[in-house]
Amino acid sequence: MTSKLLHISTIGCQMNVYDTNQIAGVLAPLGYTGTDVIESADMVIVNTCTIREKAEQKAFSFLGRLAKIKNANPSLIVAVGGCVAQQEGEAILKRMPHVDLVFGTHAIFRLPEMVRRIESSRCRIVDVRLSDTIEFDGPVAGPLTDGQVSAFVTIMRGCDNYCTYCVVPHVRGREASRHPDRIVEEIRMRVDQGVREVTLLGQNVNSYGNKEGLCSFAELLARVDGIDGLGRIRFTTSHPKDLSGDLIRTFGRLEKLCHHIHLPVQSGDDGTLKRMNRKYTRNAYLEKVARLRVVCPDIAITSDFIVGFPGETDRQFQSTLDLIETVRYEGLFAFMYSDRPNAPAAAFSGKIAEPVKKERLQALLDLQKRITWEKHQAMVGQTRQVLVEGPSRGLASDDTDIAAPQIRWAGRSSSNHIIHFAVPDALLERKELLTGSFADIMIKGAHAHSLWGRLIHGPMSATLEKGETTIAA
Repeated sequence: MTSKLLHISTIGCQMNVYDTNQIAGVLAPLGYTGTDVIESADMVIVNTCTIREKAEQKAFSFLGRLAKIKNANPSLIVAVGGCVAQQEGEAILKRMPHVDLVFGTHAIFRLPEMVRRIESSRCRIVDVRLSDTIEFDGPVAGPLTDGQVSAFVTIMRGCDNYCTYCVVPHVRGREASRHPDRIVEEIRMRVDQGVREVTLLGQNVNSYGNKEGLCSFAELLARVDGIDGLGRIRFTTSHPKDLSGDLIRTFGRLEKLCHHIHLPVQSGDDGTLKRMNRKYTRNAYLEKVARLRVVCPDIAITSDFIVGFPGETDRQFQSTLDLIETVRYEGLFAFMYSDRPNAPAAAFSGKIAEPVKKERLQALLDLQKRITWEKHQAMVGQTRQVLVEGPSRGLASDDTDIAAPQIRWAGRSSSNHIIHFAVPDALLERKELLTGSFADIMIKGAHAHSLWGRLIHGPMSATLEKGETTIAA
């Protein structure tokens, strides 16, 4: 089989990252292997996102730059996948004459046949057919990157909530869940490949299995918790209205479930939440936050917010700031509202001026920056277990307690904090320090977006310079 080079540019959410890996997996039998050099590729795929206007603009900008490369290499196959492909369909072929293939969010497993047709006849194809069920549920996972210790696993797709600002149901389709046996099979395969942590993905994981009569999400988590060799479990995204008592209790009883939940609230005002069609109130959200903290006192809670939703008043925005002060999130993602195709809010009156949206966004981010800094400072002196992800790409400490020379490493705590730490050269030969191990770190200082510390050396060690240290199992 002739070897061919594939470049995939991924824009958007974690589910797109997972889909990109699936795309690489289904195209591997056709002889395609990955490359980072676009000019050398035989096929370039742009996996797109349309949840925000900026992401859609980024996709079309990238596609526009590919026209020059296609002119220099007419045999290059240019493909567009993901949510923009699903949304725009044939319009992309009209707008971008150099594009050969447009495939929607449900067409990944139909890709090999479409690519074969294009290779043989140089035709142009659009496939944006949606299905109410998951047509293919086998684990076809693409290759891991060197040293990769964490992996995404999609457990369901689509959404039935129809929030008025959101385009997801229109581009990802209706909610459908994978069979738990296939999910467990895929995770076991990843563990055999060296993965120690998985993040279970869905637009609303809390409603997993409900339509199909499968096990509940809490029951699925219990099955995953029992997989030998797996160290940690994360999940996202969790819709507040479907956060059940049983799921809340899993944070107190499942050993491998990380003490972190991403619980998007979007607004702290009941009137805005109603116009968003979120189906919960501010008080109902706060009650669930309180129950989470009873079951798991050290749980880290993060969230999403939209500022400048149509009709949002200054008082309603202040309610959002008050909610952030009340909950004191570990971190958050915040966005200025923008109209999206097919989303009902695009037709709402009371649009907020751009300068006002920018001012509100900055006020929200400034508030969360202060809270995050205060939380990071409070962690100094505490010990956290991290999953070592590899050499640090960010700043580490100036820790003079550890013998030089120092190598900077990084890991992530159960609460999803990034923690940098330094070790002397002698310790690098210790197998326990290899990427994918767990290590206890004493927090010695804080940055705005991360923490730094040092390895804890145990009572049996004479000196750290001898290479003795206690590493968590």
